[in-house]
Amino acid sequence: MTVFEQILLYNESQADIRGENTGISPISAKIVLYCYQIQITIRMRGNTMDRTLFLSTYNVKEEDLDNANISWADLEAIQTKYQKLEHTLRDIGKEFIDEYLYDIEKAGVHSYRYRTKSSGHLLEKIIRKRKENPDKFAGLDHTNFHKYITDLIGIRVFFLYREDWIHFHRYITSRFENNPKLYIVDRLRDFDEDVNHYYLAEKPKVYKRTGDSKIYDETEIEIKTGGIYRSLHYIVKYKGYYVEIQGRTLFEEGWGEVDHDIVYPYYKDDEMLNDYSKLLNRLSGLADEMSSYFRKMKQLKEH
Repeated sequence: MTVFEQILLYNESQADIRGENTGISPISAKIVLYCYQIQITIRMRGNTMDRTLFLSTYNVKEEDLDNANISWADLEAIQTKYQKLEHTLRDIGKEFIDEYLYDIEKAGVHSYRYRTKSSGHLLEKIIRKRKENPDKFAGLDHTNFHKYITDLIGIRVFFLYREDWIHFHRYITSRFENNPKLYIVDRLRDFDEDVNHYYLAEKPKVYKRTGDSKIYDETEIEIKTGGIYRSLHYIVKYKGYYVEIQGRTLFEEGWGEVDHDIVYPYYKDDEMLNDYSKLLNRLSGLADEMSSYFRKMKQLKEH
């Protein structure tokens, strides 16, 4: 069996990171999987994409396509359209950064980064969303996917201390129209075709950790509780497209990146990986708590 065939076996058995039953080490498995994802990215930038390679890389089964009620031809049409659009989206993301976030002190953040969604992740998300919520995403196709998917342009802003969220929140809500009448309910009907109309397209929300101390004000932002991570979420309509902004502490981002790389969304049912991710999550939460206490102690000493 070739190494490539072993990696296909990893994905099918969800044993890729453990390196079980294959004869190669877990570290070697991760290296090959990383190269494997680069390979699919390169192939998907061509005119056609390799079906077997895509399904294996993103842990998608043929039955998932059936349950999502979407054909391979439909996915290829979306991929082709998105590849033509991606450069425009990248420019729009950069323009947003330059206009609103370049001055980090004014924006109230420690740092930031941005990206456009890869075509592989876009197609995987479309399959997953159509399967999980068929009524909401039934009308999605290659002509309108940008009206349904709100994170084609994604921006992360980072805070040194978790309490600093309020500075960015008040900044961003003061720069864009925040009218509840403009919030998205129906993805097609509520899409504003005016490219010069900039506004918040969803109510700002924060996902709060279980056990978090009270640092968020429900009069300022919608609070979602009971989760295992902490993150601010904003959807801004800007130059004809949606821009998703997430705000996290630096420690939270570290855990989130590891979790997203290994667990979410392809191995979220893997018990062992989820246990390890939760452990890392608790450590990052403790680091945030300690950082806040350090700052309070410093302030007390100064007074």
